[in-house]
Amino acid sequence: MNDAVIPLLEAHALTVRFGGLTAVDAVSARLHAGELVGIIGPNGAGKTTFFNAISGVIAPTAGTLVVQGTVDLTGRGPHHYAAHGIARTFQTPRVMAGMTLADNVRFGMQFAGRHRKPLAGLASEQDILDMLGLGALAGAQAEEVTPSQQRLLEIGMALGTRPRVLLLDEVAAGLTEAEIEAMAQRIRGLRDAHGLTVVWIEHAVTTLLKYVERVLVLHQGRKIADGSPADVVRNAEVVEAYLGDEMEAGR
Repeated sequence: MNDAVIPLLEAHALTVRFGGLTAVDAVSARLHAGELVGIIGPNGAGKTTFFNAISGVIAPTAGTLVVQGTVDLTGRGPHHYAAHGIARTFQTPRVMAGMTLADNVRFGMQFAGRHRKPLAGLASEQDILDMLGLGALAGAQAEEVTPSQQRLLEIGMALGTRPRVLLLDEVAAGLTEAEIEAMAQRIRGLRDAHGLTVVWIEHAVTTLLKYVERVLVLHQGRKIADGSPADVVRNAEVVEAYLGDEMEAGR
């Protein structure tokens, strides 16, 4: 990626500390329009904390977060990030169990998406649910659908905010191999169809490496690699930090 191009979202030396624990240690990342980026690393590497910081869920201890080179969102709340086109999912889907799938997506549209142009072909909650294969369940309660369908619903809620950057936190967790592959294809399709910048944390490393174009590797809160999947799996520090086995599977 050409560094001269202004990134859609840039984290510069982002640090998050909890008391004496440094969960994210001066991590910098430049995320450009239309990229599909994966983030991998051992448990406790700081991946979700990094997501929490770049989506406004927690305020960084140090460092800056800038949108399109001009808007400094450092320390601002989640609604400011949503208003600037940054949406996310969580490891455990945060859906409103007692509301219908359509109402869940409608909430996302009303929360942050009403001031921006809809994504092409996704002007309504039904459009979004249809695209995710959930259209027939629009009137069902969120608590009535399967865990994999709840994960798709949460993506639908994020899409309802009409994002430019979509942050996906382990959306394949708990899914079968077939469901993981289907989810990966759907994620790639979303990026291709709508030009989204997608950043995806995942423990299903083999699948992730097949679909992303760039990989960031975190270890003990630090970024130890940032490159193509082919380069990353040959990086000796990555193989050692990630214990070799999962990276070998990614080859």
